[in-house]
Formats: sequence, structure tokens, C-alpha cells
Amino acid sequence: MTPTLQLAGPAAGHHKMVSGVSASVRRQLRWMFLFSIFLCSRSSAGAQESITPPLQVPPEPPSVASDAESGPDVLQMPFEPTTPADVFAEPAPRQETAVSPADMPRGYTGATGIRPSEQQQTLDFVPVEDRWRIGFPERDRYPDGNPPVDDRFGELGHWWDPYNQNVLKGDYPIIGQHTFLNVSATNFMLHEFRKTPTGTSPFESTAGAGQEEFFGNPDQYFFINNLKLQLSLFHGDAGFRPFDWQIRVAPVFNLNYLDVEELAVVTPNVRSGTTRARGYAAMEEWFVEARLADLSPSYDFLSVRAGSQPFVSDFRGFVFADTNRAVRLFGTRLSNRDQFNLIWFDQTEKDTNSTLNTFDDRHQNTLIANYFRQDFIFPGYTAMISLHHNNDQPSVEYDRNNVLVRPDPAGVYRPHEVDAWYLGFAGDGHIGRFNVSHAYYHVTGTDSFNPIQGERSQISADMAALELSIDRDWVRFRTSGFWASGDDDPNDGQAEGFDSVLDNPNFAGGQFSFWQRQQIRLFGVNLKQRESLVPNLRSSKFQGQSNFVNPGLRLLNGGMDFEITPKVRAVTNINFLWFDQTAILERFAYQNGISRSIGTDLSVGLEYRPLLSDNILIAGGVSALLPGHGFDDLYGVTDPLSAAAGAAGRAENLYGMFMDLVLTW
Repeated sequence: MTPTLQLAGPAAGHHKMVSGVSASVRRQLRWMFLFSIFLCSRSSAGAQESITPPLQVPPEPPSVASDAESGPDVLQMPFEPTTPADVFAEPAPRQETAVSPADMPRGYTGATGIRPSEQQQTLDFVPVEDRWRIGFPERDRYPDGNPPVDDRFGELGHWWDPYNQNVLKGDYPIIGQHTFLNVSATNFMLHEFRKTPTGTSPFESTAGAGQEEFFGNPDQYFFINNLKLQLSLFHGDAGFRPFDWQIRVAPVFNLNYLDVEELAVVTPNVRSGTTRARGYAAMEEWFVEARLADLSPSYDFLSVRAGSQPFVSDFRGFVFADTNRAVRLFGTRLSNRDQFNLIWFDQTEKDTNSTLNTFDDRHQNTLIANYFRQDFIFPGYTAMISLHHNNDQPSVEYDRNNVLVRPDPAGVYRPHEVDAWYLGFAGDGHIGRFNVSHAYYHVTGTDSFNPIQGERSQISADMAALELSIDRDWVRFRTSGFWASGDDDPNDGQAEGFDSVLDNPNFAGGQFSFWQRQQIRLFGVNLKQRESLVPNLRSSKFQGQSNFVNPGLRLLNGGMDFEITPKVRAVTNINFLWFDQTAILERFAYQNGISRSIGTDLSVGLEYRPLLSDNILIAGGVSALLPGHGFDDLYGVTDPLSAAAGAAGRAENLYGMFMDLVLTW
């Protein structure tokens, strides 16, 4: 009977009978198993002998001679041991030197202002102390077959190239690592044709024989050219943090020309003719600036600036916008979220025809403090509170054309002091999709002797402005309103008409608006000033004194701005204008029943940037003022027969057209 082998499977109770194998096969398997065990035991014993010596025979310590012959043990250091003195010894200079890449830096770098002070010690590091003038290798960014210069990163510029990096534009230091020079030149050229009310001179001589009208030919041509050179030397890290210090000078060279159709306009002397050409040079900006302290690790700072400097006191320039002699303390807080200014102006006289600064004292001091808060309540909206104090002392001044400008030639000519305080709140930014800009000011103070009232006046006036706009694709839709309070009673000793210190508002059409752009004369003073909104009956915006006995203004605006292309922008506006009060005008013009309606102001303007930058800017505009009944009452012309019959005069439609060219290097 053949023996069987019983094996247990994976399932319980399951058995399988396997036929036995032969005895010879079993013996062969047994011997093969024993031989494999023997081989494994011999290989493990050999490996143990090669790694660890037998325990019963301790190894002898190796000698120096044997080590030199057989090499170091695996646990020994493969070099000679060093002493502590060798650790601090100067390394021996190597004969090899490495050469830094000879790639040219981009732009016009000028000569380096850093003297080498470090020599190469190892092959691992090459000293490059002028970190601003590190070059870039030439490479073809796109292997498209074009010349590599077309795809080059940056350009190898020239000293006259303002578009690429230039040491003359503050991109590379001129001294050390932190002292920079920024040189710029700007040429502003303006051609302007306009029709504004122009009085005749019937008691002396007239331009045309037999002229009897009070207002003559309104046609005028005005040309001005300003060449401004600006040099700014500053210390810091360029645009990475505020200046440590700065020195700036900016001379301006002016040419101006005026051509009118009536006598006694260019000067009071009728023998001066109808044209005037003048030239003037001024040091318009000159100041030094120094950072006093760092207020936080986020580069918040406190700095001081002293000298003639530009300053705009609010978002739109409603109260003060000028370049004049001042001391300014300014800085930021809370990671530049808050900004603040405290500035005191000791103002100088202006040249009459160029409106540039002279070095003559103006006898006027203006103190301004403001504080800006970004993301106030709404993200993207900035709020501001401000305080202005204007003290204009009594003085007598004739301008460069021999015209009396202080005191105002209106009413009683008597030197007087204007002391006014402005408290204001303004905001600018966006709330959701809506762009918002607004301002409110209340003025209080005294006028020691107002020339129109002929007595001491207590100032109490207000101004409010609001602009809302929304962007839709390439069009911005705008609407705005402006109110400057007027004086309703010239005999109550209250000066309730709002007037600014020296404004230049960008509002309701700005430079394109006829009402804002043009100066309108009335009986020896200006009904309103050039580049101003308020009808203040003031002799001059720059040389006259603030007059708070005026008719005030109400303005309602609608407009659209078109981004036609990235290079072309169009601005359209319509303004409806009214006097706030007319009692002052009736007294000043000795005329009753003057209407409040000034008229309708229409304007269209274009801005063109051919290089997609402000280096070349061309702007032009056409505007018209369609007179209302109030303007007719003041400037209307009637023949004697019609006036005797009680007919009201009609004023001419007034037009303006200008083009200016700005070139900046």
C-alpha cells in the first residue's frame, strides 16, 4: 500500500490526499537542503571575520610607519590635524581669480561713484560693490528669427533718453549707493483765442473813431510759454522709502504776449496801444527737505521742507493751490494710511503777467493744517479735515502794468486787513461703483474795512461742492453741484460771500470750462478771476485781497468723459450758472433788478498723449458762455433809442478756444 500525506487546507475540515513521492527523490531533497545550510553558515562567518576581529585577540595600536605605508584607517581624518592658531590665520591668497560678467547695465548709467574697497579672496565670491550697475546678459527671449535687440530686456540708453533708465533721472546714484540726481525740463506753450467783455476808454481815446459803447470789441489773443528746469538732489533708496534729505531748485523762463482790440487794456495808458509782450525769469521752486524721524517699521516718517514749494490744500484746490515761500512739516502714520501736513506760508508778490514769484514780500501769511484718512468707513474712500488761516495785512500795491491791486479799486480805496479762518471737511474716492468727491468749508473772521461796504465787516460764509460719477466701459458719466454763499445785504456789516485764499479748482469742467477758465472784468475789478469759480469782485487772484462781500455762485453740472483710445481722451460739460445773491451787484453797478441767471456754459476738450506717457501732452478745447438775464443786465448793450423805450440789452455770446503743448524731459 502506498503511503499518503494529509495536508490541512484553508477551510476547516477540508483534507486532501496527496500521493507520496519515491524514496530516492526524498533523499536528494534532504541532501540539497543540508548543503544550502552549510553554504549560508560559511558566508556569514566570512563576513563577520572581515568586519570585526576576533574578540579573544585584541588588536595592536597602529604605528605611524604602518599608517604611512598602508594609508589611514577608515576612522582617521584624511588630513593633518590643525592647531587653534591655524583656524584664525589669514588664508593664503590663491593664484586664480574670477572675473565678474562683463554684461552692460541697462539705460544710461554714467560713471560709478563707488570706490572699490574689497578684493577677491576666493573663487566662490566676486565682490560687486556697485549693486545698482549690475549688467544683464544679452539674450533672445523668443527664438523667432528676429534680431536679438528686438527682444532685449531693457535698452542701452543715452544721456538724452528719458524713457529708459538714466542716471540723470534718478535711476542710478551719482555718489555712493544712496545719493541721486533727478534733472527734468518742461516746456509749456499756450495759444488762446477768446471773447470776453472788454471796456472802452471814452473819456481819453478809443481804438475806433466814434465809439460810444461802454463795452467794445471783445476779441483777444493770448500766448504764454514757460520753460521750467528742475534739479533735485536727494539721498535715500530711490522709490523704496522716503528721502533722507532733498535739495531742489527750479528756475522758470517766461514769455507772454497779449493782443486786444481796445485801448487801456494792456496798461491804463492808452498810448501803450493794444498789444503787450513781456518776458520774465523766476526761481519758482527752491527748498531743502530732511527726514526728522521714522515713526514705524512700515516707513512712516516725519519730514520738514523749507523754501518755495508747491502745495494744494485739498483734493480739488478749492481754497489754496500755489507755489510759494513756506515751511512745511509733513508725514504719514499707520503704514501710510494716514497723511498730515502743517505748513506756514510767508508769501511773496507775483509778477503780474507771468504769475511767477518774485522776491518781494507780499505781507500775507497763511497757515494750513490738514489730515487725510484713507479707507475711511468705505474701502477706496479718503476723508480729510483741514484748517486754513489767512492773514492779509494792509498794504498798497500797483502791479507791473501800473494798475492798483491793493486795496481793491472798488468803493472806498483804503488799506485794510483781512483775517479769515477756514474750517473744512472733504472726501474723494469711490463707494462701491460710484466715484465721490465733495467738500464743505465754513469761513469766519474779520475784514477791518471792506471797500464795498465801507466799514468793518464780520466774515461768515460757506461753500459746498459735490461730484458723483460712474464708469461704464470707456465712458464716465458725471454730475456735480457747487454753491458759494453770497452776501444778501451790503449794509449790515456782515460779509457772507465766500471767497478763497488762492484757488485753482479742478471741478465742473476745469480748464475746459469758459466760466472757470476766463477772467471777466467789471468796473476796475474782476467779476471773477481766471481759473476760479467764485465771482468775488476782487482786483486780482494773485495780488488782490480776499473779498467776502460778493454775490456768490450756484452751479449745476453734467458731463461725460470718453476714453476713446489709450492715447485720446475727450471731456464734455454743460454748466448752468446763477448768482447766489444780487444785492451786492446792484449796489456795485448802481443798477436795480439784476437777475440771478448768469447763463449756460458749454465746453468740449481733447487730450492726446502720442507716446502713451506725459512726456508729450497736447490738449485743446472749445467753450462758450450763452448769457442769461443776469449777465445781460451787467454786460448787455442797447442803442439809446431802445434803452429809452425800456428795452433790455443783450450781451454777446462769449467764446474761448485754446491749445496747449507740454513737452517734458
